[in-house]
Amino acid sequence: MAQQLTSRFNMSSPFFKAVWLSIALHVLLFVGLLAGDFSSEPKPQPTPTSQSSEPIKAVVVDKAKFEQAVNKIKRQKTQALDAEKKRLKAVEKRASDAKKRRVKEQARIKKLEKQRKLKEQEKIKADKAAKSSKAKAAKAEKVRKQKEQEKQVAEKAAAAARSKRLKEEAEAKKAEDLRLKKIAERKRQEIAAKEQAIQDAMLAEQMADEMATRNQARHKQVMSETQRYSALITQSINQRMIKDRSTMAGKSCKLDITLAPSGFVIAVKVGQGDKVVCNAAKIAVGKAGNLPVSKDPEVFKEMRKLSVTVIPEF
Repeated sequence: MAQQLTSRFNMSSPFFKAVWLSIALHVLLFVGLLAGDFSSEPKPQPTPTSQSSEPIKAVVVDKAKFEQAVNKIKRQKTQALDAEKKRLKAVEKRASDAKKRRVKEQARIKKLEKQRKLKEQEKIKADKAAKSSKAKAAKAEKVRKQKEQEKQVAEKAAAAARSKRLKEEAEAKKAEDLRLKKIAERKRQEIAAKEQAIQDAMLAEQMADEMATRNQARHKQVMSETQRYSALITQSINQRMIKDRSTMAGKSCKLDITLAPSGFVIAVKVGQGDKVVCNAAKIAVGKAGNLPVSKDPEVFKEMRKLSVTVIPEF
């Protein structure tokens, strides 16, 4: 830029050609005027009159005007040169400032480009590390070099590559977020399933306990009913027995009785006990025909084959 500014002061520039041409013409005019015989004595003239003295006055006036004109031209030239110098100085300053700004901007761009390249290099390293096979790594490297060449050919290609990278990162982040969301959902479902399983197990255990309690209570009830009907059957047999105190007192007999749901005696089997008491008890069962039985199926199931011990009551 300094050379360009200096070239404007060159003698061959159109501005200075015009300036020097104007100065040369004025110098020639000044020399021509000086070449006139202004210093020689005036030739004899006719008797001076008011009209004959007029040319000399005119010459003096023209010379003074000429000097004023020359001085004015010099001042104008000086002012023009000073103005041009100031303008050129201002231009040079603007050019210097512009150069400083350009250098600063180039440094900033260079720094940004360095950061961009550093990030791209880090991405390339990460891509290479992520590859599990040599073939994939070679292919990735080839693609990377091809992209790098495209970036060097045109900034547009670099912008496209950066845009693509940002898009891929956004998609990767989106995929990662989705993956993490699925993992979190799966864990939530697993926890919910475990909690549900625990609740189901607790409920099943509670129901089992309740069922066992109910079954136990029911069993007690059934056994109680069975004992009650056993007592009724024993009482019915006792009522129909032909008893003899002298031969039966303090004696007993065990009978195994098979009953129908209606109470009909299907079979009677004599077990341990006094023979006299057993015979009398068996005969009494035959006389009864039907014995008292429960209408509850569970109770009857327990008493369908019933063992009773008959002790004569007097």
